[in-house]
Amino acid sequence: MVSILFLGGLFLLTIAGPWFSPYLYDRQDPHALLEAPSAHHWMGTDKLGRDLFTRLAEGGRLSLFIGISSAFAALMIGTLYGGISGYFGKHFDQIMMRFVDVVFALPDLLLIILMMVLLGRGFFEIFLALTFVSWVTVARLVRGEVLRVKGEAFIEAAAALGAKPHRLLLFHILPNIFGPLIVTLSYRIPAAILAESTLSFVGLGLAPPSASWGIMANEGWSSMKFYPHLILFPSLAIFFTILSLNTLGDRLRDYLDPQHKR
Repeated sequence: MVSILFLGGLFLLTIAGPWFSPYLYDRQDPHALLEAPSAHHWMGTDKLGRDLFTRLAEGGRLSLFIGISSAFAALMIGTLYGGISGYFGKHFDQIMMRFVDVVFALPDLLLIILMMVLLGRGFFEIFLALTFVSWVTVARLVRGEVLRVKGEAFIEAAAALGAKPHRLLLFHILPNIFGPLIVTLSYRIPAAILAESTLSFVGLGLAPPSASWGIMANEGWSSMKFYPHLILFPSLAIFFTILSLNTLGDRLRDYLDPQHKR
């Protein structure tokens, strides 16, 4: 419940925060450089005089949207790919899963950096890079679940009644692996948020003046000793968001596990 409340407050902050703030996330104020947290600037200002609270809310919107959208895209692609591979099996399955093994063998961060260098540093490019390295994990999970479920008696009964392969897959097999898919989604979202923040921190993600949490942490890193508030607030936002999503994923896994429920 604490994780749900925190995530709900975070979504509310990212959606409504910039509207209620009297500052723009990219507005510079030369008379308010590197101010500490105060009544006027709740989280202080950065070296260009920009309000950190407004930038944190704007950065949360970007980070959450990239994480959620790339996780959903990876879930859809991986489910389709793994479902087809596991259902038809035999040589078709062998060929499809060898391609998955090749992609899975490459280090995720190295592959993301390579794609960012080739494609660029835009929002859509980060979305493509994160989706490309995430769908293989979902595909392997779905393929294993499909292999397990398609041997059940109710699948054989549906096939004996004349159900076509696409109907068996969409209406009989996939609904019975919905629980693991939801849990996988809850883990892929924080992984994507962390990957985007890491890319922005090392200078390969979104480019300034975007307000990504990783960019804010990068800007505060060099001044951490004298102005700790610059890196404190974006780091805490990343930490508690990922912790809440992982905690929620653990709870969903326990709730959707039939053995645990019994």
